[in-house]
Amino acid sequence: MERITRVSLVDSAIDQLSAAIASGRWPVGSRIPTEAELCAQLHLSRASVREAVRALAHSGLLETRQGEGTFVTANDASSVALTRRLASAETRDVLEVRRALDLTAASLAAMRRTDTDLAHLQLTYERRCDVARSGDVIAFTAADISFHRAVADASHNSLLVDLYSALVDAIAHTLASDRCLNSFRSGDAAHLDLLKRIGEQNPEGAAAAAAAILDEQVASQRATAS
Repeated sequence: MERITRVSLVDSAIDQLSAAIASGRWPVGSRIPTEAELCAQLHLSRASVREAVRALAHSGLLETRQGEGTFVTANDASSVALTRRLASAETRDVLEVRRALDLTAASLAAMRRTDTDLAHLQLTYERRCDVARSGDVIAFTAADISFHRAVADASHNSLLVDLYSALVDAIAHTLASDRCLNSFRSGDAAHLDLLKRIGEQNPEGAAAAAAAILDEQVASQRATAS
């Protein structure tokens, strides 16, 4: 790290610590250097370093654990803010945003998918089917999300992939019940149709299949509520 010479020492420290996190120098889950080590690297007082770390912890990038040290919990403050917003969002709102992303992802995937993408989609689809038969709701939720993330990945639109990743936790909340699992047991033609349409490179058909999946979920929720 470069020696800090600007007037706002705390802000400068925040910038350099944030850059180390964003660059992957300190990956998510890793422990950052101790306060004394950071002071030596940045040529700052403990008070300035402590304030910078506190600010990054407040933004959600760092977490201080008593007796263990300070750990990286995220690498993008904006994604943390979005995740916090999604945590308080209504299920209906999440589903409406997911519809926009899912239909776009499906259409782009059908146009841009590679043979490697298609093979990965097939694997995640088969994994989803296998887990569904086990009756494990939590594992099924994870497998379902993995399949839909594979669709987003096949779109080859990095911004869409990032937005979809940010929605994952909120999406998991909408799925974390036996509704989707029961829907699978009643027949899962829509997911298979989505896979087929992407394979056929049919963007309109893929978008329609993605819409059908969400329509089934909404109908299941309404039936449960009634």
